[in-house]
Amino acid sequence: MSAPATPRSVPASVLPPHTAEERVRSLLLLNEAARTLNSILELEPLLDKIVNEVTDAFGCSLSGIALKDPDTGDMITAAVQGGVEPKGVRYRTGLDGIIGQVAATGTLYYAPDVRVDPHYKMCALETRSEVDIPLKVGSELIGVFSAQHAEVDAFCPEQIQVLQVLAEHIAIAVQNARRFQREREERQQLYWQQQEAAAIQQALFPKASPLIPGLQVEGMCITAHAVGGDWFDYIALTDGRWAFVLADVAGKGMPAALLMTSSRGILRSLVETTPSPAPLLNRLNRILYRDFPPEKFVTMVYAVFDPADRTLTFASAGHPAPIMTNERDTQLLEKASGLPLGIADWEYEECTVTLEQDARVLLYSDGITEAENDAGEQFGTERLVEQANQYSMCVETVLESVSRFTRFRPLADDATLILLRSKA
Repeated sequence: MSAPATPRSVPASVLPPHTAEERVRSLLLLNEAARTLNSILELEPLLDKIVNEVTDAFGCSLSGIALKDPDTGDMITAAVQGGVEPKGVRYRTGLDGIIGQVAATGTLYYAPDVRVDPHYKMCALETRSEVDIPLKVGSELIGVFSAQHAEVDAFCPEQIQVLQVLAEHIAIAVQNARRFQREREERQQLYWQQQEAAAIQQALFPKASPLIPGLQVEGMCITAHAVGGDWFDYIALTDGRWAFVLADVAGKGMPAALLMTSSRGILRSLVETTPSPAPLLNRLNRILYRDFPPEKFVTMVYAVFDPADRTLTFASAGHPAPIMTNERDTQLLEKASGLPLGIADWEYEECTVTLEQDARVLLYSDGITEAENDAGEQFGTERLVEQANQYSMCVETVLESVSRFTRFRPLADDATLILLRSKA
């Protein structure tokens, strides 16, 4: 009896040719794979599609893809068709099976007869020949592709060449799928962070309108993104007066929200010792001018209502002028306006008005007046004044009017309102 053949890694050039029909079928598989693999961006469906199609096209007893564990360097089966082993089998590099051998050498290995191959590890009872090909991206090994057959010496040179080219496509497709998965996870994480930030920001807004003798209060903020730079606040002062704040941080999204939160915290820390509008803006401006990043600023209107004499004292830092309306007229309260906070040192002034019965004062951000329709026309101050002249006006009706004007286009900027209505 002759000695058994020595197991070896066999060059494709010395393998016996197979039929022309098999060669054509192999080339058709390659063409189809090249056309479709990179269009699949979900890793698990991609790998399952590969092993299923290779098994069918080559009549394999088993085909599988093992991917490298970045922590241990082992190969772990990520997809398999045929055989007795499930996904998740671990192959130690250089130790377990032909997959481990290819992982160690980084080169193709063909065993024409696995029964005499020292590296073979049984995965399918009927397997007689096996070819394993490294999956590489550049010089980096990311996995091993394995094809097994029930016949001895079942893979012809053309088939092995096709499988090698297919392995190149597989490696690229795996890399693309992993990148897509990583980017999707990052987007999902960012989404949940934004949702959490939005919930935190909403929690900073007033939960309900305060009960103030002689004054009805309502407010609302609609952010253009998950979080924004607008905010409004109602603050009870120790002497029975109430402060109302409406502010707009330059910018949008998370950076503006962070600066908004910082500005809000600083302002609230100053209110107890500096309740009057102008002195408070002076102190707040000095802090923000020192601490804010370049080109960042805050516009703000700060008003204090005194129930004892029904007066409203306010100061403005570059913010749109409040609108006051009563039975006789409507006016923009343009006095007491200065530079936005955080730009330069500035001394702010304040102005006091008396709120007659049924007088209304509307504080708002420029997201209201600068809202645009399809033609690029802004909602503008005149339309807002028209809204303020309507006795039944409330913050909801103003926002509905803006939405109709823009034909329900998404807001480009945060829109915030506070309505103060004097009552008997």
